[in-house]
Amino acid sequence: MLILSRKVGETIWIGEDVEIVITEVKGDQVKVGIKAPRSIDVVRGELRKDVSESNTEAVLKNIDILKNS
Repeated sequence: MLILSRKVGETIWIGEDVEIVITEVKGDQVKVGIKAPRSIDVVRGELRKDVSESNTEAVLKNIDILKNS
């Protein structure tokens, strides 16, 4: 994991197409802007985790249904 210190208005580039901009810092909260092509999905970490858990639950339910058929 790369850890960087940035100030408001400073940026981080990922590859040639993704720019991360620090827009605001208040206490322990940082607001970030992300400029990326529409073809790149940008998802908050907690949402990705929730979706992954929901998918796992759905698969397990389907397995149970098939076993009981």
